[in-house]
Amino acid sequence: MDQTAVEKLADMMQASSYTVFFGGAGVSTESGVPDFRSKSGIYTREIGAERILTPGFMLSQSERFFEFNRKYFSLEGIKPNPCHKVLAAIEEQGLLQSIITQNIDGLHQDAGSKRVWELHGTSRRHYCIKCHRYYTQEEVDMMGSVPTCPECGGLVRPDIVLYEEGLDREVLQEAIGDISRAQLLIIGGTSLNVYPAAGLVHYLRPGAKIVIINVDDTYLDDRVDLVIHDKIGQVFSQLAAILGIEY
Repeated sequence: MDQTAVEKLADMMQASSYTVFFGGAGVSTESGVPDFRSKSGIYTREIGAERILTPGFMLSQSERFFEFNRKYFSLEGIKPNPCHKVLAAIEEQGLLQSIITQNIDGLHQDAGSKRVWELHGTSRRHYCIKCHRYYTQEEVDMMGSVPTCPECGGLVRPDIVLYEEGLDREVLQEAIGDISRAQLLIIGGTSLNVYPAAGLVHYLRPGAKIVIINVDDTYLDDRVDLVIHDKIGQVFSQLAAILGIEY
């Protein structure tokens, strides 16, 4: 752990009046949530996963789609890790104004974060494709292998963004607004390879500072103010200690 780098991050946060955290899969893998692109990720385990996660497959092969959804997205027993918890504590202290996440697991909210923009939706919420009534995970679990709406009989799908679908316009606009206001953007747990989400960094205003925390290199590493190549949970645990914040 490069303590000097984490101390610099703490100084940058204390000097910023508007700080935004932009997170990817690496934020949640330390909680046991599978990612997509690593050597042990979903794409390696499930050949054709990108085809499964499409609206057409969901409608034409519903049993296979929901089997996949339950296996990888309806995870039981996962809990926030130090990164989630410290982000929530930092927000409570006024040192963080917003979280923008590519993850769909809801762990930021479980940790206590209030302002969270979920670019790819959430696996915690489902809705009927016909009448648009919303259902919780617990309600969907009672509906059988292919959940259908008890009100109208429509298919009840997870409220996540599938391939071939666009991001929610309202969520996207809120995320862009927060990034455009940021004096400091902390990018964590992402190699910035997933678009359009990764393209949001280009909405930063001139002069804004950028910090990247990721185990692997990113294409922005040589163009930002600080890079920390380490496990994100350890970095945020150290950050909390430096800032004197309990979590």
